[in-house]
Amino acid sequence: MSGRFLFSTKGQGGSDMKYVFEILPALLSGMKLTLGVFFLTLIDSIPLGMLLSVGLMNKAKNILGKLINWFLTAYVWLFRGTPLLLQLIFVFYGLPLIGIVFDRFNAAIFAFILNYAAYFAEIFRGGFGAIEEGQFEAATVLNLTRWQTLRYVVIPQVLKVVLPSMGNEVINLVKDSSLVYVIGLGDLLRAGNVATARDVTLVPLVLVGAIYLIMTALLTWAQKKVEKSFSYYR
Repeated sequence: MSGRFLFSTKGQGGSDMKYVFEILPALLSGMKLTLGVFFLTLIDSIPLGMLLSVGLMNKAKNILGKLINWFLTAYVWLFRGTPLLLQLIFVFYGLPLIGIVFDRFNAAIFAFILNYAAYFAEIFRGGFGAIEEGQFEAATVLNLTRWQTLRYVVIPQVLKVVLPSMGNEVINLVKDSSLVYVIGLGDLLRAGNVATARDVTLVPLVLVGAIYLIMTALLTWAQKKVEKSFSYYR
């Protein structure tokens, strides 16, 4: 077996570096798909989660309002209570049985958005619930419109409250994106697995782990920067 199975043997450093550069293009190609799933999910699930949180907080007394609230509550319960892997399998392999067909990438995006929107909905619901009623009353006294109240008073404070929880979910999203392998998408982890099986070495998986660590480190740094920018809200 090759001396590069995990670590180099003496005199093989140059060979190992050559191997790293040989497989790096495939890993970077897989990373592009991973980042595509990450950004599309984030862009769509955050605003959807915010809208869902508003619906969950709605205390309508009419039948229609109660039905909507019940439906949203059931939706959040379902997608937070079942594994994302199961949801991916159901969307790609199960929905075609009733005539709803997605290609692999769109199936992954659809499942990820629905899943993460449910988590973000609960996060935002907790954030809105943390705002005191006096804030709204003060805004009314100052003759602020509803939009101005949300834009300048409520939303900045909500974001400050929810940023740590949102940051954790964003980092989880990077790692969860590896689940797309189950429907045959060539993401970063799949590229590493293919190289590992082909070359009988763990070097590709070590590189995959290093790339994930770099991505999560960058996201953690960005999260701290964003939290600092909201530090003036008390």
